[in-house]
Amino acid sequence: MGFWAPKTVGIFLRKSLVISFLATVMACQNGDQVSSIPYYNSPDFSPHFLDKIEAKGRIKHHIDHFYLKDQHGKIFSQDNVKGKIHLAQFIFTRCGNICPEMISQMKIVAKKFSTNPEVEMLSYSVTPWIDDVPTLKKFAEEKKIEAPNWHLLTGSKSVIYNLARKSYFAEEELGYTKDSTEFLHTEHMILVDRDGRIRGIYNGTLPLEAEQCVKDMEKLLTEN
Repeated sequence: MGFWAPKTVGIFLRKSLVISFLATVMACQNGDQVSSIPYYNSPDFSPHFLDKIEAKGRIKHHIDHFYLKDQHGKIFSQDNVKGKIHLAQFIFTRCGNICPEMISQMKIVAKKFSTNPEVEMLSYSVTPWIDDVPTLKKFAEEKKIEAPNWHLLTGSKSVIYNLARKSYFAEEELGYTKDSTEFLHTEHMILVDRDGRIRGIYNGTLPLEAEQCVKDMEKLLTEN
């Protein structure tokens, strides 16, 4: 098996059906005050369907602060996503396995939101010691990544890996015990709301998952 063995389609479809069903039940019980988009507070990705007041008190996990550079050599930090929703994925430019699929699915999102100032799309490099700014810029040109709000990010390995594991829960089955020097691998795309809280996880290799992500992002944009 390669570094990144994708999860089965069935697992993600079953998870989506369960989340959709729970959201419907909770919304009916609470007069539509509960968000249909769950909150995630832990690496096991147990969904929490809450209204805004409940979420403020119960959801303590937020994406941590970071400072990196994008493919244009510009500093990109938590300040750039503050008050916006963003979608994150973890790739590397020399990946010949699932990364091309992940880029393709992110393009589905970019096609919908490339001109929306309230949305950012982030592709963190998990081999930042190879993927410097010029390499990311060349990669973006080759892959025709043209959306102004799609940022390919590089910088400190420790910063990226800590973000992936402790902020985005990108390898949820590994928890916090994974050796930080080991190669990070995940096919997940993680959706984050305006307040830095995780609201969705998707298989970044599946078009159906990308399409569901777009729908969830549209809903999040309507939340105040």
